[in-house]
Amino acid sequence: MSEKMEKRQTMYLRKKHIGPSCKIFFSHDPIKMVRAKGQYMFDETGRRYLDCINNVAHVGHCHPDVVRAGAEQMELLNTNSRFLHDNLVLYAQRLQATLPDRLSVCYFVNSGSEANDLALRLAWQYTGHKDIITLENAYHGHVSSLIDISPYKHHQLSDAERNQSVHVAPSPDVYRGKYRADHADTATAYANEVKDMIDRVHDKGGKIAAVMAESLQSCGGQVIPPVGYFQQVAEHVRKAGGVFIADEVQVGFGRVGTHFWAFQLQGEDFVPDIVTMGKPIGNGHPMSCVVTTVEVAQAFTSSGMEYFNTFGGNPVSCAIGLAVLDVIVKEDLQSNALRVGQYLSRLLEKQRSKHPLVGDVRGCGLFVGLELVRDRVKLTPATAEAQEVIYKLKEQQILLSADGPHRNVLKFKPPMCFTTEDADLVVEKIDHILTGTLSAALSRALLSRCERAGSHCLLLQSSSKL
Repeated sequence: MSEKMEKRQTMYLRKKHIGPSCKIFFSHDPIKMVRAKGQYMFDETGRRYLDCINNVAHVGHCHPDVVRAGAEQMELLNTNSRFLHDNLVLYAQRLQATLPDRLSVCYFVNSGSEANDLALRLAWQYTGHKDIITLENAYHGHVSSLIDISPYKHHQLSDAERNQSVHVAPSPDVYRGKYRADHADTATAYANEVKDMIDRVHDKGGKIAAVMAESLQSCGGQVIPPVGYFQQVAEHVRKAGGVFIADEVQVGFGRVGTHFWAFQLQGEDFVPDIVTMGKPIGNGHPMSCVVTTVEVAQAFTSSGMEYFNTFGGNPVSCAIGLAVLDVIVKEDLQSNALRVGQYLSRLLEKQRSKHPLVGDVRGCGLFVGLELVRDRVKLTPATAEAQEVIYKLKEQQILLSADGPHRNVLKFKPPMCFTTEDADLVVEKIDHILTGTLSAALSRALLSRCERAGSHCLLLQSSSKL
């Protein structure tokens, strides 16, 4: 029905019935998508768009194996997890096999927000403490408990409006953060910021329940923490009686290429106390999970409050989750993420040597950020230029987004079936756009100087328009 409705009617009904705070991509000229396959999406006119941003469609949009698994199970049974069903335990077993042995107890929920909210409940119950440490520019979800620990969303609030049991530590950003790549030991420097914060909380009578951190910050601008940072933070928080929660909602399931989970980039000696996951887990199906230790799970049980989730871990969700894991292995998508991601990063590095607007290229596997700056010394964010790149790519049927606190970081997190040919195409287009943007900027600067200088520059103004 939706694809038969005229686009303007769809837009009218959305404006009439959907909450105005529910934003839409390219609001002045939104795209109406009607189908998708692999790394491509198609609008109502049949135009094909290369999708560089949908990490939810992890193994590819509408993957036939995943669709088939869900449909076949839906024909048989879908019910809640209070009945025994093989899919639930088989999926939990398969999922746990990808994680360190210590992380062995699963709670299935429906979204990354639900997972992170439950992780906080586990931490509060296990530790008996209340205070949470989060990171600058973090985003952990949209429910009330998570807005409190998501500075990406509440940075505009005054101190009085913020939850006083939430404490914000510096983002471990070695490009534009407090401690940068030229520092002798960024991991220790950033970890000591957390330690100092814990000490200040204790001095005021508080007690730390958890540090919660995205294994790689996504909304915060594709930030890759220095190796060793999480180990030291975990040591500090555990000494204070708290736990470490790793948020893998955006970056798990092989996206980083070298490992199945992004927290593993820190080294084999780092194991979180709680891990949350979502988005790619069901390839677009609403499914999520919290995995923790036996000790934390037992403490949660000791509260006496039963935990029940109507849809979490239902047979259809678990059938889909199993199919996603199968496809990752069958199509070797983790290796593809490593190979194509490295290729993409090399292409983007060449752009950095070519275009002054490109300040930094960073990432792991198919999780890559291209930060645009107007001045490489001052790191002045090129926010308008980033938006121009996104909109011009959209005109050429490529979907990309920008994020970070200044909205100047181009984000690559495509479906894992993304190819080197796709990388060639998008970087070629970016190259052309940046070349045009730079030329336009130089022309504007020249005209501005001429206008200030007066009429003797009329000849230069005329020649600049040729």
